[in-house]
Amino acid sequence: MSERNKIESSWPTRYWHSLEDGRIQCDICPRACKLHEGQRGLCFVRACENQKIVLTTYGRSSGFCIDPIEKKPLNHFLPGTPVLSFGTAGCNLACKFCQNWDISKSRQMDTLADAASPEKLAKVAVVSGCRSIAFTYNDPVIFHEYAVDVAQACHAYGIKTVAVTAGYVCEEPRKEFYKYIDAANIDLKAFTQRFYRYLTGSNLEPVLETLKYLKHQTKVWFEITTLLIPGENDSVDEIESMTQWIMENLGSDVPLHFTAFHPDWKMRDIPNTPVETLTRSREIAMKNGLKYVYIGNVHDQQGGSTYCSRCKAPLIERDWYVLKSWALQDNGCCQHCGTECPGVFEEKPGTWGAKRQAIRLT
Repeated sequence: MSERNKIESSWPTRYWHSLEDGRIQCDICPRACKLHEGQRGLCFVRACENQKIVLTTYGRSSGFCIDPIEKKPLNHFLPGTPVLSFGTAGCNLACKFCQNWDISKSRQMDTLADAASPEKLAKVAVVSGCRSIAFTYNDPVIFHEYAVDVAQACHAYGIKTVAVTAGYVCEEPRKEFYKYIDAANIDLKAFTQRFYRYLTGSNLEPVLETLKYLKHQTKVWFEITTLLIPGENDSVDEIESMTQWIMENLGSDVPLHFTAFHPDWKMRDIPNTPVETLTRSREIAMKNGLKYVYIGNVHDQQGGSTYCSRCKAPLIERDWYVLKSWALQDNGCCQHCGTECPGVFEEKPGTWGAKRQAIRLT
């Protein structure tokens, strides 16, 4: 099948089952959309055709860009290297504060301007000098089949794979997906069911299950990001509860990123997150035992740098996405005291810096 034909085709999927009333239930995520013939799920890209669930965006993207890996954000995975980033359209959450809403909320197939087979994407990553490829901008859960095929093609060329996701996925597709993923950033949007229900249209518990699954049943390197929204998920009590849960269930080595909110989508009346809130949250997390806690979306060199958990010496100093100094030995240990810094590190850091390079595939 030609690449162009793939774009125009409805791609078969496996995670669904028929209901007694004639509808088809999609089983990719806990939303469990129940669809009549011709209907689409809330994600918009999985549809009921011929009494089956199909993926309508296989091989199509809303764009490709080479980013610093730290932008995902991942601070302990191949620091300083470039990552080929892409997404499709739609999303299985309904976040009122979405900061990629033009992609994730898109209902226009014209959004998917670029086309690429998995093999082509892998080759582009190699030619571009990227060490990894990231499924991002919208959630790869909803383009599961395309993401898995891209990941397999990339591994054949020695390219690693990164998932930037809300972690809202059912058990069986989760198992298949993470067999092919090297690193992930999980968006833990808050630590209350109220927030998840009213601001994202989803539930907290499945996300916590994904985090525990990654920690205890896979070798995937993962980090966590929480966007702090003033008055919604930034209270001292909530940050205390969340970071205590992370410590008790995932351990002290999982990096946690607190990032600043800016008014967007349906929450334009909420102010930007004060730097003081980010700093306070970082202090709470570290008090509760987390060793690697970062601040993002604002300029904070200390909050963006990595320090040895034992001697507190700077291991990787960062100025935004630019690496300033490197004090890790070849084995990923502190060159001052020998303490291991968990993550995926190479002998030398990358030198990509803060560049963001949009590309078109021809």
